[in-house]
Amino acid sequence: MKIILLTVGKTTDKHLITLIDDYISRTAHYVPFAIETLPELKNTKALSAAQQKALEADMIKGALQAGDYVVLLDEHGKERRSVEFAQWLQKRMAAGGRRIVFVIGGPYGFDPSVHALANDEISLSQMTFSHQMIRLFFAEQIYRAMTILNNEPYHHE
Repeated sequence: MKIILLTVGKTTDKHLITLIDDYISRTAHYVPFAIETLPELKNTKALSAAQQKALEADMIKGALQAGDYVVLLDEHGKERRSVEFAQWLQKRMAAGGRRIVFVIGGPYGFDPSVHALANDEISLSQMTFSHQMIRLFFAEQIYRAMTILNNEPYHHE
């Protein structure tokens, strides 16, 4: 089982990149984990939010593979505590399949067609964070989940 974080737009802050890469390398000890980046849309001033979401949807769908378990990171998704997320992730990995793909959309969220193909939706917080920071927070939560599942002392209750 491979875990993919699919993002629209790249991380540009070098400090965040360093931290994200650190969590990816730590997580590799437990499970293959990678970030796949789709290009950010260009010349969007003439496009409505709906048009931007539709174009991003085409890119997202093009990056998915048959059999992917698709999870949107969306403000309207279900919130879980870290231990609950770890247990959920363990069940998903045990259910089989090649990839669990977590998706961070563009600035306006997801097109309805992306919501329709998703298997699940998760919210990391009720607060709003930049998409670049969410990448770091999510990478850390994947690492945290792995340490929880392996009874390692990283997470404290």
